[in-house]
Amino acid sequence: MGKLIYSMITSLDGYVSDANGDFGWGAPEEESHTFMNEHMRSFGTYLYGRRMYETMVYWETAHTVPDQPPFMLECARIWQAADKVVYSTTLNEAASERTRIERAFDPDAVLKLKAEADLDISVDGPHLAAQAIRAGLVDEYQLFVGPAIVGGGNRFFPDDVRVDLELLDERRFGNGVLYLRYGVKDTARMTV
Repeated sequence: MGKLIYSMITSLDGYVSDANGDFGWGAPEEESHTFMNEHMRSFGTYLYGRRMYETMVYWETAHTVPDQPPFMLECARIWQAADKVVYSTTLNEAASERTRIERAFDPDAVLKLKAEADLDISVDGPHLAAQAIRAGLVDEYQLFVGPAIVGGGNRFFPDDVRVDLELLDERRFGNGVLYLRYGVKDTARMTV
């Protein structure tokens, strides 16, 4: 059985992107990117909303960009090897291999996917993750907290839930990024 893990870069004040949609302030450098690559190896499937998928599909062809450093090429290989499920009412065709499009997020289908998975599943993007959090499906939260306060934008966590967590791991990187890994404490999972 796989775990559903919500893992993203977030600002210190809790945003995955600022009010203009920019997230460059949190772009990983080699040390943190290499660490992220190791974590990505545990994912057999990525769950994306359309906007996050359109950002991440870069990795489908990243290996063709000249002069890519080895850690970027490794990220591309890891991403390409995983399955992707994109939840979108507007996307008609996937721009990557191993990708299927679903029109609506179905918690029961995700439960089945978790039960049948040999590897973990990543839910990416704050809006899709909010649906999974509200449904009590997320088993772990992995935050890469960037040393920035951006003052608004897309929040990492939804406002209308409570989940009690326990710290499982932490790490500090040379660029000031903190990695925090939390597990869900109780079976009730959340309070709306």
